[in-house]
Amino acid sequence: MAEFLGSVWWMIVSLGVLVTFHEFGHYWVARRCGVKVLRFSVGFGKPLWSRRNRNGTEFAIAAIPLGGYVKMLDEREVEVPAGERAVAFNNKTVWQRIAIVAAGPIANLLLCIALLWAMFFIGRQDYSATLGRVTGMAAQAGFVAGDQLLAVEDRPVGTWAEASMALTTAAMDRSDVHVRVRDVLDNERTRVLPLSQLPAGFDERQVPVLAGLAWQFWLQPARVTEVTPGSAADKLIQPDDLILAVDGQRVDDAGEVLPLIQQLGQRGGPGMIEVERAGERLALEITPQPGQAPDGKPIWRIGLGFATGQMPAYDARQQYGPLAALPAAVRETGKLATDSLGMMRRMLTGAASLKNVSGPITIARVANVSAQRGLDWFLYFLALLSLSLCIINLLPIPILDGGHLLYYLIELVKGSPLSERAMAAGQSIGLALLAGLMGLAFYNDILSLVLR
Repeated sequence: MAEFLGSVWWMIVSLGVLVTFHEFGHYWVARRCGVKVLRFSVGFGKPLWSRRNRNGTEFAIAAIPLGGYVKMLDEREVEVPAGERAVAFNNKTVWQRIAIVAAGPIANLLLCIALLWAMFFIGRQDYSATLGRVTGMAAQAGFVAGDQLLAVEDRPVGTWAEASMALTTAAMDRSDVHVRVRDVLDNERTRVLPLSQLPAGFDERQVPVLAGLAWQFWLQPARVTEVTPGSAADKLIQPDDLILAVDGQRVDDAGEVLPLIQQLGQRGGPGMIEVERAGERLALEITPQPGQAPDGKPIWRIGLGFATGQMPAYDARQQYGPLAALPAAVRETGKLATDSLGMMRRMLTGAASLKNVSGPITIARVANVSAQRGLDWFLYFLALLSLSLCIINLLPIPILDGGHLLYYLIELVKGSPLSERAMAAGQSIGLALLAGLMGLAFYNDILSLVLR
């Protein structure tokens, strides 16, 4: 319940901030162009709070926090007195109307840069793109544990998230990639990862795993938290011991211990478990005991418990001074925009799955997780969401800002506005496209909840 309430709260906060900036962009430019604004609403439906300013604009917060709007005086919607026709939106020049409509997405773009500036100024903590375990095609390509990824092709990567995105993009394009790494001896090397060999229909969200790469921070040290009395490990292994190897096989992750114990039990006889205790390395002989799993299947046990699910300390930080943070924010905005537009292009061409389309449920969950991780991560989430709102609104779909901009560009070319019939038809098409997109987003959201 706490997670649900937290997700709802942070989604409302996030959308409230982004929608307010978006609509303020429309409002501010409309007022500069001399348009009378009737209402500035954050949310839809019945107003929960409202007030009017001296210009007659009603500012409102409405009950449904999934958007907002700026309602301007317009002869196409209401009858306008003769004395106010000069301040109606439809009577402004086409360039003024373009400026007013474009101001919303531009406000979101500027907000994205501002949020990223703040994030870089306070410093974003993250995990480095260091490998903890290597298997499969990555091992065959020469990657080894301890390699730190520096660049994927010509794209520098400073964190695991940046590296994952670069690898995922290459995988969707079915291309092999040159990866520059720094090994444990501090030597830089270039290795080729054959991502073109991934099977058809692979899960794009699991590209590093499918390629055999496990980031170092994913691995949980096999530090013992409890020993079952009367078990095989009782009086041999102690709480706080760190398991280093089982039967001669190195252990890098707590999740590797159980499978190795099963192998030892199936082999029969005792085996050696190496542990680190108070800085000293010990080799202990132990014989697994047969038991039964909850599903009734036979299992081998030694009676150890481990703490899992705890995130390690961050080992990377991106931070700049107040001046250097601005170009860094602009560069990051450009990179995020390129990735977003590239993903949209790949979904349209079928190179990427439509599962990448997310809706409000996913937004709420990610907002909650980001807020819990700290201010730096929440700022990054808000920036990415603001940029997404900018891009989506600029799509040439009637009913969105991009659709209106398309109408005005046509008006510039033909010298007169589109007919009411043509615009009405466009609105119907836009509503259908938007409804289909929202339906797909909700479907993906619900499917992700069912499969959790």
